[in-house]
Amino acid sequence: MADSLERALDYRFADDTLLLTALTHRSHGAAHNERLEFLGDAILNAVIARQLFERFPRIPEGDLSRLRAHLVRQDSLHQLALSLSLGDHLRLGEGELKSGGAARPSILADSLEAVFGAVWLDGGFDDASRVIGRLYTGLLAGIVPGKSLKDAKTDLQEYLQGRRLPLPKYVLAGTEGEAHAQLFTVVCEIECLRVSTKGQAGNRRAAEQIAAEKALAELQVPHG
Repeated sequence: MADSLERALDYRFADDTLLLTALTHRSHGAAHNERLEFLGDAILNAVIARQLFERFPRIPEGDLSRLRAHLVRQDSLHQLALSLSLGDHLRLGEGELKSGGAARPSILADSLEAVFGAVWLDGGFDDASRVIGRLYTGLLAGIVPGKSLKDAKTDLQEYLQGRRLPLPKYVLAGTEGEAHAQLFTVVCEIECLRVSTKGQAGNRRAAEQIAAEKALAELQVPHG
């Protein structure tokens, strides 16, 4: 299984134990990936900062910082981890396995950072930079300078606050499926405007964002 992950990363580890540690959650044992996660977070921020600096020479520091925060946040890392099928390779304790830990966004995002840290220790900064840059090609290409990076929930909240209206309520309407592949249904309710929209996704946070996007569309509020 590690071979398939190395192919997806386009990187072959000289020290297999580093990759094994990066894939080991603390629920599995004492030799877990949290220290590598710490290291990977720093490497990721440095690599993305350089990529943005070189790609957008006219963007000021404050906007570069916001772009970097957007790219290294949990949601972005989670999506990249899914593209690698990283959850299939994680070593989790029995409790985390039963509760669907291999699909949990926070665990996947943290583990991917640990993998970045392992690549850096194994091959150095240039290899880590290449691996990260390759994974982030699509996300970097999708950046449009001047376009809002606010998520749907933030846009909806600011729209309502600007009109001194009550904030929306997000209600978990139900969950379906097995623990490792659950589908969450969330309803976004804005009672004062008689708006009620529904979002479905593999985690509650994403379902809330989808419901908020639909509410913005119903209110004809521009987003993104």
